[in-house]
Amino acid sequence: MPANPTPTELQALYRRRFASDPAYRSAVWRILISDCLAPYLRDAQAVLDLGCGYGEFINQLPARQRYAMDCNPDAARHLDAQVRLLQQDCASPWPLADNSLDLVFTSNFFEHLPNKASLARTLAQIRRCLKPGRRLVALGPNIKFLPGRYWDFWDHCLPLTELSLAEGMNAAGLGLERMVDRFLPYTMSQGPRYPLVGLRLYLRLPFLWKVFGKQFLVVAVKAK
Repeated sequence: MPANPTPTELQALYRRRFASDPAYRSAVWRILISDCLAPYLRDAQAVLDLGCGYGEFINQLPARQRYAMDCNPDAARHLDAQVRLLQQDCASPWPLADNSLDLVFTSNFFEHLPNKASLARTLAQIRRCLKPGRRLVALGPNIKFLPGRYWDFWDHCLPLTELSLAEGMNAAGLGLERMVDRFLPYTMSQGPRYPLVGLRLYLRLPFLWKVFGKQFLVVAVKAK
């Protein structure tokens, strides 16, 4: 896949990758939201889901203003009618006002960007649009623990660890609040379907993260 795939190429790739078990993915996100991400969502009334995919995260939020950004045209078919889709390159200027967002959330997305210059421009837009004191929450595969499997996905371009992403956030003017090198298992799209009760238990037992976790969790804050 080219460094900047066309919307049509993304559409075809993700239709193949995510054709099965949409209900399972939504159920997994429901648990992640309630059992893990809830503290970051409290009082967040303007939320942007960056690299939203089919909206499994943003569709389940009660926020008053919900935004989703993705280049895949299929995203529009899956998003709630109340979610505003921004179908664009995330490294280009966002059509949102300065200091207008309470939370930017992204999961398994930054590794799809073509290079660190693109990520830096994206982080600059995040900082511009976040309100002072508000957060960027990022999940993603940690190449430190996936030196081979990281490249099993055709559209993975940018290798990242929790430390390299944290440095990039700091360079963009975002302060680090939390950094977990091992958090979730690698993938939901092609990996095993873990029992949902097991996921709840896993989230409550951080010592298991050190065994099974292959994704980082990094949280950054815009200074007040």
